[in-house]
Amino acid sequence: MTATEVPAGTPVATLAPSWSTAGEGFRLWFARATLRKTIRIGLIVGTILSLINQAQVIFAGNATTLTWVRVGLNYLVPFCVSSTGFLSATKRSKA
Repeated sequence: MTATEVPAGTPVATLAPSWSTAGEGFRLWFARATLRKTIRIGLIVGTILSLINQAQVIFAGNATTLTWVRVGLNYLVPFCVSSTGFLSATKRSKA
């Protein structure tokens, strides 16, 4: 079913992939469609956070290993938050 074939008023939850077990959640976390979205979010937000928090140190040439660890976390955290949010929104209830 394509987006143009979806009847008006169809709940989004019925269109998105869903999961109920840890294994299904793990597979959905690393699914190509999920990663396309969450990696893009991580890159955009991580770049903004790195510029806000570390740009002065980096551009002054004073970046240390700890600076680069912080930059890495600036990318990792939004990736994990967006992935977790996606999983939270797509979890099937046991009803």
